[in-house]
Amino acid sequence: MLISIDRHRLRQLLDGGAQLLEVLPADEYAEEHLPGALNIPLKQLDANTAQQLDIHRPVALYCWDAL
Repeated sequence: MLISIDRHRLRQLLDGGAQLLEVLPADEYAEEHLPGALNIPLKQLDANTAQQLDIHRPVALYCWDAL
């Protein structure tokens, strides 16, 4: 289930053991990313690359949209 959250809720999730995944392109991630975030660019995210994640922990996903 996907829901939008604010910074406060993100901090709670991370403090509770959630994983932070940024799906930004690698160059954008390299330029600036959230501390502790794992990067799997959206175009590369599939069952194989997702194996980097712990299936027993929640995932907080970060992306952005120019809309």
